[in-house]
Amino acid sequence: MKLASVHFYPVKSTMGHDVPEAEVEPWGLKDDRRYLVATPEGQMLTAREEPRLLTCRAEVSDGTLTLTGPHREPLRVTPTTLLTEVRVWRTEVKLTDCGDEAAEWLSALLGRSVRLVWLDDPTRRPVNPKHGTPQDRVSLADGYPVLLASTTSLDRLNDWIAETAAERGEEVPAPLPMRRFRPNVVVSGVEEPFAEDGWRRVRIGEVDFRVTKPCDRCVLTTIDPDTLEKGKEPLRTLAKYRRIDKQLLFAVNLIPDGTGVIRIGDPVVPS
Repeated sequence: MKLASVHFYPVKSTMGHDVPEAEVEPWGLKDDRRYLVATPEGQMLTAREEPRLLTCRAEVSDGTLTLTGPHREPLRVTPTTLLTEVRVWRTEVKLTDCGDEAAEWLSALLGRSVRLVWLDDPTRRPVNPKHGTPQDRVSLADGYPVLLASTTSLDRLNDWIAETAAERGEEVPAPLPMRRFRPNVVVSGVEEPFAEDGWRRVRIGEVDFRVTKPCDRCVLTTIDPDTLEKGKEPLRTLAKYRRIDKQLLFAVNLIPDGTGVIRIGDPVVPS
């Protein structure tokens, strides 16, 4: 098995980046999901509610964030020193506001009033204590620092989707790309589909990770990131084949037990 691809997302729910290598930090890949969009009242927003976030490209260079979108010229973001509380799922997290210019740029993209906020201190947000230790931290990812998916599992899921469509007399859709699932690391060469569900630990290159739990998938996976159209897949087929404890599972969550650089082609060794 080997590392087939690496991905990170500087602003939660915006376009991802495919990179040849990434630095693993205790709270996730470097620069992954350190920013998010929130309402003025301090409630997190994602592409689940605002699919147009998927049209925004966020890039980090020398510590500076630049936003690019279809509606305006690119914007370099300068965070303020103002801390504000934002509700990230069930947890209130202190985040740094990124100023009125960034807020106005994103508000114009989404057609509603929003703010951009930054997790300036990545030690501030703990992971769910049910699946981690008191010392574990996570950026602004949904719950855990790193998400791992396998190409073998995606191939099986796409086969199931095609079978489901044929059984219903529907046109067989094109296979779903891996980016629908927004993983950080993608592994090829896994012998059996969904074998990763049973891993306890995995070593990627020189970095060790704990496997916490399979990932419960949501409506975001049904949004085509190119057209922003919503469909029934993959949730319809996951509900048929991968519903476990009332959750629709695809990919697994990881917590780093060390730091270092991972690269495409690195060996992947589970245990």
